[in-house]
Amino acid sequence: MLPTTIRSPPSLDEYKTLAEHQEQTPQTFFGGKPVLHYYATDAKAWIPKSQLGSLPFFPADLTAPPTAPEGSALDGAAEECVEQKVDLYVNSQSFIIFCPAAGSGLTIPYPLISIHAIKTIGAGEQKYTSVYLQLELPDGSAEADDTLDTVELTLIPPPSLTPDAAEGQPTVSETTKLFNAVSDCSNLNPDPVEDGDEDDEDDYDRIVFEGDHEEIEGLPGVYLGEGGNGDLPPPMPGSSGWITAENVHEYFDADGNWIGGEEEGEELGEGAGAVHAREEEEGVNGHSAGKESDSKRPRTD
Repeated sequence: MLPTTIRSPPSLDEYKTLAEHQEQTPQTFFGGKPVLHYYATDAKAWIPKSQLGSLPFFPADLTAPPTAPEGSALDGAAEECVEQKVDLYVNSQSFIIFCPAAGSGLTIPYPLISIHAIKTIGAGEQKYTSVYLQLELPDGSAEADDTLDTVELTLIPPPSLTPDAAEGQPTVSETTKLFNAVSDCSNLNPDPVEDGDEDDEDDYDRIVFEGDHEEIEGLPGVYLGEGGNGDLPPPMPGSSGWITAENVHEYFDADGNWIGGEEEGEELGEGAGAVHAREEEEGVNGHSAGKESDSKRPRTD
């Protein structure tokens, strides 16, 4: 998934507006025109001077400083930036930035936007908001395809020309609109599943036994057993199952004495498996017929 350099701006006819998309149920969720979540012209784009040349519309020899009023609020100690005027197309497939002055732009897949946030420029009375993007772009090196360059881009939308809030409702700033559009479209385009991720997840869906066990075709995680002869794998603690009406005779005799389940060489203690009546000759309630303890309350029928 790579960014694409473009030499002409996209046409608005290529998109369906968000309002139109929300008014009706689409006939299909695949194909069709992408939805334009945000569009603005004459927005300001800033980039640090040290990163010039990393984007097609920021050539290495660009010297244009940030303009007022936002440029005047920059901290003098901060790294110097340069500015370009750009058009923004935040659509459901990609984020497109085009610079008319440079005659070039960039189509950015959303997974390449590692961070997006609202950034405050200046302080006090000179305080402005912008959208900060951190892009992870391939450096173009043939030796290391996984090597990425981090590019910091600051976008300042133009002031809103038409109020869109109903009477009595607060207006939403252009910065917030842009940020929300990037957030929504990023959610529509999650990071792709890397090779090997699915195999790792499958390993958690099966029980692996030591030894030679053959997996049953068509039933992932189900094995024939030791040697593939149908025998179950060696028993594990707690795997003996339940005692039911069908197999109770394997564990108890007709008098209720325990006859099965002992480990070899293990003997049950005295009285194990014996069935006691409610009252026996020895006494009542399991107590001996001798003197009852003063702390015990006698049973009443």
